[in-house]
This record gives sequence, structure tokens and C-alpha cells, in this order.
Amino acid sequence: MALIVSRGGPAQHCPRCRNPLDVEPDTGVDTDAPTPPAPEPPLEPEPQPTPAAAAPAATPASPGDRPRRRVRRSHAPSFARVVAPAPAARKPWSGWLIIAGLAVLLVLQLLLAQRQELAASERWRPLASGVCAVFGCTLAPWHEPGAYTMLARSVQPSGTPGVLRVTASFRNDARWPQPWPALALSLSDVRGQPVAQRTFAARDYRGGDAAGDSELAPGQSASVQFDVVEPASPIVAFNFEFR
Repeated sequence: MALIVSRGGPAQHCPRCRNPLDVEPDTGVDTDAPTPPAPEPPLEPEPQPTPAAAAPAATPASPGDRPRRRVRRSHAPSFARVVAPAPAARKPWSGWLIIAGLAVLLVLQLLLAQRQELAASERWRPLASGVCAVFGCTLAPWHEPGAYTMLARSVQPSGTPGVLRVTASFRNDARWPQPWPALALSLSDVRGQPVAQRTFAARDYRGGDAAGDSELAPGQSASVQFDVVEPASPIVAFNFEFR
């Protein structure tokens, strides 16, 4: 059912709730007419890509110019920056040279430490002598009593009662010089029993000549003479030994 309300007439009431109906003022606009849609905003033109600037022509490098190395900058403070040194290029044979040098050094140390034992050997003494000639070390004198050869010997009364004069000559047949030997003299009686014996060092039988040469060269001969006290038993035999 349509409700007709006249304009300018008496107030109308709602048939249900009996409330007066308000009449909107006449604006000349039909409120029942559909509302036209709001106009859309004009579309803005899309930005056109800016053409890339033409790259400048490359300038030919002169022969003296060198390419610059890009330096990588660090954000750490200058005092905290650690620049690793460039690894040094090693030659393939440098390691073998180091090993060979260490081996030679070890052998030299062993030779110097055991030089006295090596010098006592007839086989190794030349090597030990050569090493000491280079490094200025000293070796113990060569000692080979068996290389002394007795050339002449005698034990006779000296003309003084109770004193015997001993005379001996010998030669060094060793390969190297060696000190004057110690002479071991043994006197025996008619039964062959030793009644007196003593070992005389070089200073005992050389006397005043002890200040001379302390060694006998290979092939060198020497003669000695000294007096000993005659034992009570008559002496009929004697014997010499080199020590």
C-alpha cells in the first residue's frame, strides 16, 4: 500500500504508530532517482624510461700506464687491520737442500762429539784429523806401543858398585807420530825368576832431554841411557817392553 503525503496540507500520521510524518523540503531533486556514480580520476601517463646516456669513448692507454689494482677497503680501524703477507714462492728443490744441510750438520756434530774415539781407530783417524784441521779441535796423540821396534838393548855394570847402566834404541813404525813410549824393564836371576821390575816413563829415562820433542815421527829412531840400582840377587837376564 502506498502512502501519499501532500505537501502543504495537514500533518499526516503513520497508520501504525500514529507518529507524525516529516515531509522533506522540496529541493527539486528526486531523491528516489538513482545517484550517478562519482567520476573516476584521470589516469596519469606512465613514466617513459629515460634513454641511457651514451658511454664515453675509451681513451687508448699509453704504453707507460699500468692497470690500477682495486684496493679492498676494510671497515676496521687502521690499528686493528692485519695485512697478511703474500706467501713466498718456494722452489721445489729448496726442501731437499734444507734436509741435506741438516743431515750434514748432524754428521759433523757426531764427528766432533766422538772424535777421540774415532781418533783411536786406525781406520777413522784420518777423517777425524781432517775434521779437526777444519774446525780447529784437538785429538789425543796416537798410542800404539806395538808399533815400536827395539833396535838394540843392553844392561851392564856402570862402574859404580850396585848400579847398572841400561841402554836401548828403538824406532817408531806407526803411521802417525806418537809420544815417547814407557819402558818396562824386568831383571831376572839365574833361575829365570824376576827379581826386579819397573816401568820408566819418558821423563824418567830422558832426563834433561824431556823438554825437547814430545813425539816421535813415523820411522824416527831414538836412543836412551839411564842407570838403575842393582838388586841383591845376581842378574843374568833382562827384558824390555813398550807401554
